[in-house]
Amino acid sequence: MKKLFIAALLFVGVASFAQDTDSNPTQDHKDHKERMTPEQRNEKQLKKLTTELSLDANQQAQVKQLLADRSAKAEKFREARQAKKDSNVKPTTAEREAFKKEMMAEKDANDAKMKAILNADQYTKWKAIQAENKEKAREKMKEYRKEKI
Repeated sequence: MKKLFIAALLFVGVASFAQDTDSNPTQDHKDHKERMTPEQRNEKQLKKLTTELSLDANQQAQVKQLLADRSAKAEKFREARQAKKDSNVKPTTAEREAFKKEMMAEKDANDAKMKAILNADQYTKWKAIQAENKEKAREKMKEYRKEKI
């Protein structure tokens, strides 16, 4: 009887320990993403674009500068947004629309710069990658919303 009781306790202990070590993989991914600095993210993205689009050295330098500029602007947007959030003042509809237009203008400007840097084939492939990433983001958002419900 004692051996059965000890075996049952051992089984329960191992089972609970195994469940504790199985952490949420999406949370681990988010933690990893947050630990990366903007420079590290830019380097990772530059390497990915270099391999996928076969960028030459000149294009790499230009894309690297574009990514750095984009990160700096994004950081400014993030800080402004956080300041608004901390003040507990919700943006008005006009402010949201203005922000949306500003973001679209930034996106269009970045697209134009990429078009100037890349050749026609590379730009077409880059746009396809952008569309694919957008679709992946939509799918993740759908999954996230399903988990919330």
